Amino acid sequence: MLNEILAKIQRRNQISLLKKHPNVSFKEITLGINDQFILHENLNKVTIGNNASFRNYVHILVKKNATLEIGQHFFMNNFCSINCLESISIGNHTLFGENVKLYDHNHAYQSGPNFKLFHSEFTKAPIRIGSNCWLASNVTVLKGVTIGDNCIIGAGCVIYKDIPANTTVINHQDLMLKN
Repeated sequence: MLNEILAKIQRRNQISLLKKHPNVSFKEITLGINDQFILHENLNKVTIGNNASFRNYVHILVKKNATLEIGQHFFMNNFCSINCLESISIGNHTLFGENVKLYDHNHAYQSGPNFKLFHSEFTKAPIRIGSNCWLASNVTVLKGVTIGDNCIIGAGCVIYKDIPANTTVINHQDLMLKN
């Protein structure tokens, strides 16, 4: 009983956070248990289309000057995360299996004999995911990737280059199948 009350309060707090932010717009979204939106006060824009549904333990980070656009009838399963430092867009009728991760950035580094990794500097490039896509469980999408409409990305794939529309990708040495 107490857990249900706490979950309801947490959902209400997250909806309130979204409503109060001047650069966020949404209608008819459903949140699960312990979903967390971390929104920079100076983000560019967050739009979430009608009938978006976020299951449990979802984490969404949108930093300063970044843009996140999510289409209508979007579904995100448990333990997914979106980390948006520049721009991420997701089309209509797209669904994510459990533990899908989107990163529109990488840590900056200096190569060569004096290799150095920068913990708070990043290289960035937009992510674009089309409409009618299914990203199965444990998919990771990296910066600079465009996934066309009507794509299926199989479980466990790491997507590091563009995927044309109407393509199925399975986790077998970059094998791509045209539908």
